[in-house]
Amino acid sequence: MGAGIHVSSYTSVMEISSTAFKNGETIPGRYTCDGDRKLSPPLTINGVPDGAKSIVLIMDDPDIPAAVREARGIEVFDHWVLFNIPADTTEIPEGVVVGMEGVNTAGVSGYTGPCPPPEYEPSEHRYIFKLYALDEMLPLSVGATKSEVLTALASHVLAEAKLTGRYSRK
Repeated sequence: MGAGIHVSSYTSVMEISSTAFKNGETIPGRYTCDGDRKLSPPLTINGVPDGAKSIVLIMDDPDIPAAVREARGIEVFDHWVLFNIPADTTEIPEGVVVGMEGVNTAGVSGYTGPCPPPEYEPSEHRYIFKLYALDEMLPLSVGATKSEVLTALASHVLAEAKLTGRYSRK
């Protein structure tokens, strides 16, 4: 759970999964820079709690090389930021945007697939899809950053879920 994020005591168990890869497994190359870097994998959402008004999806890479961390002044690379996804959404189909898009670390809206630089260790990175169910729609505009989204959702989280994929360019 992120700093400053409070999760209500709902008993619903929210889940996020993909038909393209299982939790902890390799993300297929077609969803990476070795395929179509802009093609997002299909995602399935279950167990959104009653009372939820919207969903947020953030995909990031916590395994970026130290040189990239220092050069960019970042701790993780944000690959995808979606917010104000309707709470009744149960599927985000392959390559489809649902809700509003924020900007990622590359400074663009939309999905940017995994592309770990093979010259750095670890050569295999984890890509974490974090899902948040919220008790409100966020008062943000298209193009919001992950930081802005996380600040806005901090006191509105009803449930969280995550899906982790891995990728290496060896």
